[in-house]
Amino acid sequence: DKGIDGRLYFHDSADVSDVKLAVASVKAGQNIGVAMVRDLRGVVEREKAAMGVLITMDEPTKPMRSEAAGAGFYVSPARTRHPKLQILTIDDLLAGKKIDMTPWHEQRTFKKAPKRRSGKLRQPTLPFDD
Repeated sequence: DKGIDGRLYFHDSADVSDVKLAVASVKAGQNIGVAMVRDLRGVVEREKAAMGVLITMDEPTKPMRSEAAGAGFYVSPARTRHPKLQILTIDDLLAGKKIDMTPWHEQRTFKKAPKRRSGKLRQPTLPFDD
């Protein structure tokens, strides 16, 4: 897909059919600038994504941060607010910084298997002629 280097699907409510999308764009090189944030904003709108993340090698410029802030917030059903457009550097990621998004909800869809009742397992033998 044009402008999308990764997709992250998440749930932010108990309704497992309500899947949200965060798109990621990875950029490096000499021409990193505010146009890339605008492009990502367009991709988020086109894809109807909850949020977008721009990952770069270098620190974002002040105009890039301003453009990202201007996109507003994604507000979850739990009323938590998360920047709709986020910019993370490779250094941020290596330092452990994560995308600011709603926590994931664990969904258990399988029943726990019953425990085996018998004693020791016997190793089957194969009849071979020596």
